[in-house]
Parts: sequence; structure tokens; C-alpha cells
Amino acid sequence: MPETIREEYIRRNPRSAELYPRFTELFPSGGAGHDGYVASPFPITIARGQGPRKWDVDGNEYIDYGLGSASLLLGHAHPEVVEALTQAAPVGSHFGAPVESMLEWGERVCNLIPCADKVRFVASGAESTMLAMRIARAYTGKEKIIRWESHYHGWHDYAMPGNLPPFDAPASIGIPQGAVDSVIVLPVDLNVLEETLANNNDIAGVITEGSGASYGTVPRQEGFVEGVRELTRKYGVVMILDEVITGFRWSPGGLQEWLGIEPDLCTLAKILTGGLPGGAVAGRDEVMQVMVQTGDRQHDRYERVLHGGTFNANPYCAATGNAALRIAATGEMQAQADRMAERLRVGLRRIMDHHEIAATVYGESSTFHLYFGGRSIDGLDANTLKNASPDVQTAFRQALQVRGVDLMSRTSGVLSGVHTEADIDTSLEAFDGAIKAMIDEGIVT
Repeated sequence: MPETIREEYIRRNPRSAELYPRFTELFPSGGAGHDGYVASPFPITIARGQGPRKWDVDGNEYIDYGLGSASLLLGHAHPEVVEALTQAAPVGSHFGAPVESMLEWGERVCNLIPCADKVRFVASGAESTMLAMRIARAYTGKEKIIRWESHYHGWHDYAMPGNLPPFDAPASIGIPQGAVDSVIVLPVDLNVLEETLANNNDIAGVITEGSGASYGTVPRQEGFVEGVRELTRKYGVVMILDEVITGFRWSPGGLQEWLGIEPDLCTLAKILTGGLPGGAVAGRDEVMQVMVQTGDRQHDRYERVLHGGTFNANPYCAATGNAALRIAATGEMQAQADRMAERLRVGLRRIMDHHEIAATVYGESSTFHLYFGGRSIDGLDANTLKNASPDVQTAFRQALQVRGVDLMSRTSGVLSGVHTEADIDTSLEAFDGAIKAMIDEGIVT
């Protein structure tokens, strides 16, 4: 009997299997720092990365389409980013005061991002959406934030309502009812948005993942983001564009430059820091003024947004962020990543057509997604697209891993500006082999 996908996965990864009990002993679910690291029967433990590839502790090599959860537009260990960190490291990591590299970093953000009159650095993408919501509430004097079903804005309390199906229940336990009540979860429908804005005078802002839910797993509807901008302006509420993934990836100026719109606020992370922890809120000067300290005790205590964060814009992140944005500003990395993503999507469609598999390949910019369950995603909602069979998804990712390819999630990924045509062609051979293995085991038909 030939090996199953699971058996081959186990055989190829003895060191990862050996390490896993130690992970489970120390960390809940063995996930270490992220729920997405949890895998059955164990996750692969990675040792190093370079360019578009990474290697695990067993010496297996992968063409990587995860790329630090979409943070590595420049690929792993880009020489200029490494050099920037190497130069910054001996000088010191934290001074409790501004550094000049932070000033340069902020200028780069404001020069690239259309809506960015001002920018405030934070320590993660989740913190950026949390701060943006606070700013919107402070600026308007209102409390409610509208968010869309299935859009992802991080893991904090205000991002959990509406994140996962069923959308009428928070995506986690431990969320206070007060946080749930402060968020209005809507289906992705501009008519519903206008009706809600017209009939509720306590709405501070609308937060939107511009790519569509989960970096386009549920695709962006044509004209939708532009419609959100029009309606938020009409009703005087703050538009927050979540560009944690799209920022600097869809274009040097993010999705907003790509679409030709300007939100009131946007959230940034991932590419912003060149692969280190960090994030930012950027936006119109009038809105960002709610953070200003004036020296007036009454104002500064009761009339402004308080914000701290020990590691915000620390010298290491400022150094790597400057290096990454200096390269991203040319647009060359984005153009290459987009070309290679299109080459991959076209090749994947041919594979699915050849094997007559009930699967759909789609994606925008430098992303790709596969949906196992039909030859089209037209008319499918977020509940369907984000509820695909876990068994199929796990088998697909593992079938690729044993063939030297890894994804960002079980059925999707992103590309970098250092992926080449040879990488794509090698990957397509792996995808073809993975589909054949799944057919042989009766996992897909």
C-alpha cells in the first residue's frame, strides 16, 4: 500500500514530531504564539528562511507562500533589511525617547499612504485597529463601530464580534457583553449600511478590510470600498480602512492608492516593519488631532485619546521599517509579486481543469485562494467560503508540504517580489502532485 499524505508527512518530519510534546507541555494547544500554528498531528518547526524559501528542522526545503503571515513582501532575510537591523542592534534597542530613524520612518509612511497626514506607531496590527476605533469614537463623540461579517481586524475584544461564522456570536469566549454591544455587525451590503447610518445617530466609524474578508478569501465586491467611503462621508462618520495586509502590497500606497480613495483613518502593519513586530494608525490631521497633548490639564486628562506602548517605533523596528519601505516605494517588488501570483493562479486553474476537480482558484494583487467545493464562487457567502471542510484543507496543505511548498493558510497564500518563474513552475508541479494524491485517497473528486 502506498503511503497516505498523513503518513508521508509524519515520516518526513521526525524532528518536528520529536519537538511537539515539548511545545504542548509549555504552550496551550502547542501553538506557541498563534492559533494558526496549531496543526494535526503536529506542526512543522522552521529553522531558517532566505528569499522565497524556508527550511525546517529536518532539513526539508519549502517554497514559501506564507511569508511571515504576509509581512515579507521582500522575502525572508532581505539583505538590506538584515543590514539595517545589524547596524541598529549594537547601538541599543530602547531609549524611552524619540530616535531620528523613527522620524524618517514616519515620513516614509506619510509620503506613501494617501490619507496619512499624521501617523502613530503601535506594536501590532491588532493594536492598530484597536487604536483606530478609539480615535474614531473620540473624534465623533459616539460609541458604535460598524464592521462587516467575516472581515478580520485582529484578536482584541472589539474585533471578535462578527469575525467567524456564525456571525451573531463572538469568535472567542471571554469577550465582555459591553464590547459586543459597542459593535454593529452588518452583512456586506451598502444598502444595509445606508439604512443603518440613517437610523442610528451613535455610530462613530465603519471599519473595512479593503481586500474583502481575510485578505480576499471572501472577495471584495466591485465598488464596495468606494461605496463605504461615499456613505461614511455623507453621514459624517469615520471611515477606517484596514490595510494591515493590503498596505504597501496592493501598491506602494496600499489599496487606497490602488482604488484612488482616501479614508479618514487606515491601519497598517506587516510590510510596514520589514518583518518585525509593529503597526501604525495613519489618517487625516483633523481626526488624528484627538491624540494631541496641549499642556492644558483639563484637556489632556479628559479630552484626548491616551496611548502608550513600550515598544512602539523602537529603534530596531524603525531601522527595518525604513529599509523595507525604501524598497517598497519603487513598486518593483509589488509588480513582480503580482506577475508571479497571476502566473500561479493561471497554472492552478489549468491543474483543476485537467483533473476536473470541483475547486475554484481566485485572488487579487499578489494573493491566491482555492475553494474546494465548486467550480465557481459566484453567489457564495462568507459562511460558505470560510467553512470549507477542515479535513480537505489539512490534507491539501500537508500534501503540498511533503512536496516542498507551504501556504499561508490551508488553502491560500501570498507572494513576494523575489519569487521567480522557476519557483512558480516548481510549485505548480507540487500542486499537481498534491491534487493527484488527494484524488487517490478519495479526499476530493
